[in-house]
Amino acid sequence: MADQPYQSLYRRFRPQRFSDLRGQPHVVAAMLGALRSGRISHAYLFSGPRGTGKTSTARILAKALNCLQPDEGEPCGVCESCEAIAAGRSLSVHELDAASHNGVEAMRDLIARAPIGSPGRWKVYIVDEVHMLSTAASNALLKTLEEPPRQVVFVLATTDAHKVLPTVRSRTQHFEFRLLDKEELVALVTEVDSAADLGLGEAELRAAVTRGAGSARDTLSALDQIVAAGGAPQDVFASVQLVEAIAGGDPSAALVAVDRAIAAGADPPRIAESVVGTLREGFLSLMAPSLAKGVEPRVADLARSMGAAVVVKALEGLGRSQVAMRDALDPRMVLELAVVRAAGELPSGTGQDWGASARLEARLARLEELAGITPAGVHPGTQDARDAPASRGGSGVGAARAALLDSGALQSQPSPARKPPAGATASPSVPEAAPAHAPAPAPRAAETPRAAETPNAQGSAVPRPAPARSGAPVTQGEGDKELSAPPQDALREDPSFPSREQLVMAWGDAVLASLTPKARARFRAGRFLDASGNVATFALPSSSHRDFCEPFRSEVEKALNSHFGVRMSLRLAVDDGGASGPSSRSGRKDSEESGSAEEEVDIASTVSAPPGDGPPTDAEARIMAAFPGAQEMEQ
Repeated sequence: MADQPYQSLYRRFRPQRFSDLRGQPHVVAAMLGALRSGRISHAYLFSGPRGTGKTSTARILAKALNCLQPDEGEPCGVCESCEAIAAGRSLSVHELDAASHNGVEAMRDLIARAPIGSPGRWKVYIVDEVHMLSTAASNALLKTLEEPPRQVVFVLATTDAHKVLPTVRSRTQHFEFRLLDKEELVALVTEVDSAADLGLGEAELRAAVTRGAGSARDTLSALDQIVAAGGAPQDVFASVQLVEAIAGGDPSAALVAVDRAIAAGADPPRIAESVVGTLREGFLSLMAPSLAKGVEPRVADLARSMGAAVVVKALEGLGRSQVAMRDALDPRMVLELAVVRAAGELPSGTGQDWGASARLEARLARLEELAGITPAGVHPGTQDARDAPASRGGSGVGAARAALLDSGALQSQPSPARKPPAGATASPSVPEAAPAHAPAPAPRAAETPRAAETPNAQGSAVPRPAPARSGAPVTQGEGDKELSAPPQDALREDPSFPSREQLVMAWGDAVLASLTPKARARFRAGRFLDASGNVATFALPSSSHRDFCEPFRSEVEKALNSHFGVRMSLRLAVDDGGASGPSSRSGRKDSEESGSAEEEVDIASTVSAPPGDGPPTDAEARIMAAFPGAQEMEQ
């Protein structure tokens, strides 16, 4: 057994100078500039992911501040002070773990010891995981952190800067550390492999870099594990084998790769994470080659053979499996189902063209679902309807298109805002309505077809405008030009005038809502009493209300003409409360036809009702009537 215990690689190769620090050039430049100019701040805050050099930078700063022979801000590393700090026995550097010393008492002890002198020129306090301090402890530190004793420097380190109190952050210079990219990590493990004489191959070094995920400490820890295990973990090799199985559309090979990785000791979540990382590298090599530095050539070739669509589908499926494995009773089954689905998505002998076909098929299937379209002979809502596109002959795109053709959804239909094909008649637009007093035009000799009826939301039939039989012909022109408005006589005089029921239904469904707010508010209280010839009788509660609506009568006529496609006049009447329809028309004469006003009532001629008839008139009597059996008490 060796005299000295084994020291892990990340401790043996911890940076001792600013020049050894990797991936943080902005921090190195700021620290060296402050040391050379003598502008040392009293407090620093280092934040960033784990293993990026926050504590190492704090120790290098402490060495540089107390070094006896500094070289342009860099510590010499050989003087007594540098060696003591590197060995962790210097009285000038105090490291505090805030995760275990997060109370007020720990901060009081630190504050009490801060003014005490030290052997070195500077006394440095390194507080790690400072976000773990309680609110009371952070507030207790504030005053000393803002105005520390002379020759005292605080260095606070944290992985969660947003959890540090804003009052603490405002008293420090904040530096954010970043994850290392693959090129820097590859250079790091290559130097460590050579310096430690590990004798590892390129595959093992890349496996350590992949495991490190941008953290220098995690990368060296993974390299330690690979050396101890005698090779790269099985899940790293399994990830490439699984990607090969997905690219080849071979579910059996994918299951074999999963079984070998699990037999070698890898757990399913770790295998899924490794495969997702490999697929991501392939995805980046396809979509953004500049971001795919250090990607293994074999992975890039597999991604090109799969195509972007298949890579994305596999990433999505395996990503969902990672979430499902957290609560699954058998995570291995979840992983196996995910890799089989991913491998089965790609038929053999196809590549990127299949991805475009799959996207088109999915879009057509979605359109078919929204339109409620199912192939002929298949009932909607059944399993056969859901499986119909896949069961049809031909490709997936052909199946979806066949379903759309069967339903007639792909038949050409002219847009309402475009010109119809040659020979088609144009739908009439709304012209100016004729005056209400104008006599109704005589019907034509030839009978015109009744307007087609379409069911409304309540299931009742509502007339639909029929195409005009007269007017200027529509010429065939460019498809992007709007239809020109038909002439005034485009509205037909239809002897088959809408009935009162049709007018009532159309009024509540469409016509009233199409009026201007003023007209809508005035006509809302009325109702249709009759419809005869080309005249519709609209009743209002009183004569004053009728006069109030008269200025807007022409607007209502326009709305009715536009809805029914016929020329009609609107007659305003006073609602007498009687039944509407033919039976009530014979005994009713409207006030506007006779020209007489409503009958005036002479108040003086009225006679009081005899006692006992009708309801009581005084308040006491009404109260007694409301409460039978009650007695009036005299005071």
